This record gives sequence, structure tokens and C-alpha cells, in this order.
Amino acid sequence: MKEFFVNLFIDGPLSTYVVAPFRQFGWRDALDILCLAVLFFALYLFVRDRRAGKLITGVVLVGAVFLLSGFLDMFAIRYLLGSVFSYGLIVIAVIFQPELRSAMERLGTMPFRSLNTIGAESKDLVMSPNAVDAIVDAAKRLSFSKTGALIVIERTTKIGEFISTGTVVNGELSSELLRALFFDKAPLHDGAVVIRGGRIYAAGCYLPLSERTDISKGLGTRHRAAIGLSEQSDAIVVVVSEETGTISVACKGELFREFTSVSLRRKLFELLRKVEEKGKGGKEKKK
Repeated sequence: MKEFFVNLFIDGPLSTYVVAPFRQFGWRDALDILCLAVLFFALYLFVRDRRAGKLITGVVLVGAVFLLSGFLDMFAIRYLLGSVFSYGLIVIAVIFQPELRSAMERLGTMPFRSLNTIGAESKDLVMSPNAVDAIVDAAKRLSFSKTGALIVIERTTKIGEFISTGTVVNGELSSELLRALFFDKAPLHDGAVVIRGGRIYAAGCYLPLSERTDISKGLGTRHRAAIGLSEQSDAIVVVVSEETGTISVACKGELFREFTSVSLRRKLFELLRKVEEKGKGGKEKKK
């Protein structure tokens, strides 16, 4: 038995293909493999819940067609796809421009102590239950009166370029002040209110509109602006529809709809990740 293993691992084929590559394996090689694994895992987390996942699937299918055309001697398709792949980096940069920009912005604004949140939402923002209750109460009352509202909860990604389009308020966060800012005759009602550090920092701010084509035609500018900001940052955006009074939440480029005050409070605590909601469970409605 000993001779069998000696022949297999030292003098046999396993020595050439399995054992030999690891004879000079050092800590630098281990670090290299670890970094590569982390990079691919971060890439997977980033594209998992984004449109980039579908785009990558399309690119893989095109690559499969390219390989198949080589086996079947399909000259025209192979020539066309070969010309495209010869400029692969440029093509990828054009196709994934929104996703690459979002990733670079998130990476550049992410604290070093939060490297474990790459590809995921931020977890280091603490918001008191009273602050969340003020937002929920304001949204509920604005919904009853069908007053349009756009409330942005800023997190680790700073949105100063959008805050600069409005007016700095820097007031205490309360339901009364939020409702006053969105009163239809108030000077700052047309725009978004930005909450920074648990305070109402600015009002009347204009947000970027999403360029997605799969957004429902029944959604207006407020909802498109909420989705647009959530695509470019890790902010949480609460929207109240002026037409129907429906309460929605935008986060990570997705829009969750049909909230009640109870389900909205639970959803905000879930997204903020720092406060556990006590009480009865349940799931919010989502379309």
C-alpha cells in the first residue's frame, strides 16, 4: 500500500498535475488567491440584485454563441462577434456605465471600517426610533390628505450635489415640520426633504430621474426621482403619491409600494439595520 501511494503521488501522474504546482506554493500565492476570491465575491454581491446581472447573462450568451460559431465554422457570425470582442473593454464600459459609476461612488464614499459592506447596503447608520416614528407619522398623515412628498434618508453616500439644489434647513426632525415643508402652498414643497444625521438638513431638493425603461407608466416624477437617487447612492427614499396617497419606499434601485404606517415602520427599521422592531410580524405589500 505504501509503495502504491509513493508511485501515485511521487512518481505517478498526480505528482505532475496535483503535487508539483504546490511545491513552491507560498504565503504570497495564498494572499493572491484570497484577494482574487474576495474580488469575485464582491462582484457577485454587486450584480446579484441589479440590472447588471441580466446584462452579464447576455454577455455570457453572446460569448457562448461566439465559441459555438467557431466549432461550426460559421464565418460571418464569428467575424462579427470577433470584431465586437476586440474592443471588449470599451464595450463593457459603455454597457455597464451606470453600474460601474454606482460601484465607484459607493467604494469611494465607504468608510474603511465598513469594507465588509461592499455590494450591500450600509449598516453603520444609527437612527433613533423617535426619528423613524416622526417619518412614519408624517407619511401617514400626508397619505391621508393626498399630499405629495419625497423624504430622503441620507446614509454613508453623501448627496451634497443634490442638497445644493435646495435650501438648508438644519431643523429638528419632527412630523409637524415635515408636513409643513410639504404643504402645497409652502415655498419648499416642490422637491425632496433630505434627512442627515437624524435632522432635517435640507428641503426643496431636486433628485436625478431614473433612466430605466421598465418603470411602470403609472408612476410619476416623484417615484422616478426616488428610484434614480437610490440607484446612485445608498439612501432610503420615502415617497407619498399626490394622486393616490400611496406610500412607497425606494432603496438600491428598487421600489416597494403599498405601505401602511405599521409596515412602513417595520421596513425602515429593516433597512436601517440597527433597530429591531418589536410587535407582531407580517410582510408589507410589494409590487
